[in-house]
Amino acid sequence: RSEVKSTNKQLMVQKLELSDAGIYTCKYGSHEVRTTLHVFKLTISLDGHFLKNEVPELTLMHSSSDPLSNLSVTLFNSNNNIVRPETENKSPQKYILNLKKLEPTDSGTWVCHIHSDSPVISKNISFAVKVLGFQNPDSERKYATVDSTVILSWHLNFQKIKWNKGFTGQLNWKQQGSANTHELLDFNVTAQGEQHKTKKSSHFLFVIPETKPESTIEVKLPNVHFNHSGQYQCQLAYKGRYTQSKIELVVMKVSANPVGPLSRGAKTTLTCQVSGPLPTNAHLRWERVNGTQMDTKNSKQQEVELKVNISAAGLWSCHLIEDNVRKISVHYHVEEVPAWINYVITGASVGGSVLVFALVCLCIISGISWQRRRLRAKRMERARQLLLENKTCQCQQ
Repeated sequence: RSEVKSTNKQLMVQKLELSDAGIYTCKYGSHEVRTTLHVFKLTISLDGHFLKNEVPELTLMHSSSDPLSNLSVTLFNSNNNIVRPETENKSPQKYILNLKKLEPTDSGTWVCHIHSDSPVISKNISFAVKVLGFQNPDSERKYATVDSTVILSWHLNFQKIKWNKGFTGQLNWKQQGSANTHELLDFNVTAQGEQHKTKKSSHFLFVIPETKPESTIEVKLPNVHFNHSGQYQCQLAYKGRYTQSKIELVVMKVSANPVGPLSRGAKTTLTCQVSGPLPTNAHLRWERVNGTQMDTKNSKQQEVELKVNISAAGLWSCHLIEDNVRKISVHYHVEEVPAWINYVITGASVGGSVLVFALVCLCIISGISWQRRRLRAKRMERARQLLLENKTCQCQQ
């Protein structure tokens, strides 16, 4: 691994090892020159391939005939910012540095700067850090309405960081309020970046879009149901280690009781409901479009259902508001019964009242007539009984 250049008598040692450290002496006649070779070896745990929230360990080995007592080590991340280790263990020949938990944004080329005043040493050692993960947050919330279409996406960074290792993953769904987890699909990515997906669920209606970047895991729900709500969790696995990102799908629906056009003077109840728990800064609101302040009703914080009793037709809207921002809205159009139907209903009511009054009168008259016939029959029966008993009636002259 070494050779001497004859032109300038340089000694070249290739592929240095720790054992190459020591004192090198050059003799020429009675002249003698000595130089000390310090060899540093930097290793990073897991070969520099990490998942999110993993903690890397750096080991700096130093070999020389003269241990350095004033050696300092400074780390710079891919953004050229100084990184302070969480823990460090130093000895003259070995430095062990444990860093903080990594994020996908920490991927890139890091630099370990070695400095010493005596002897003078200033050396940079570059090393690669690759953090496989999601560009999504760990957890996010997405809102949808019943019968709408929603797309859930997870953006991976394996192409961005040029991850040249194979890994696998899967997408699971846990329905709101259920402890059971259903696997929707699994996938694997080769070292060449090729992605392969397999649909696992047959009872759950979803579509895997074809036109999307290779670094994206995506499912499409073409017709959202209220029971599609819950946690959708995408998980990556690499050498027995895992990282994940989840999307909480909250579904909103509205209903009316009774259903149908609203007649004059009648009332109906509108109900707005969301499928899952809301954050502390969220609430529901019913309001009538182009209505007054009296046509507005707010729920309490975190309430998942809001009812409003209305007697005015028109377009009513239910909003889910989070931090004073409308996240989602559902509209419900309350129709009014046409005027001619109101007249028919009024006429029918009046006609019905007259008919009822006539029936009552007829019943009263019939009752009186029946009572009179009954009394007359009783008197005739009594007279017959008297005649049968041979009782006579004497008339005075």
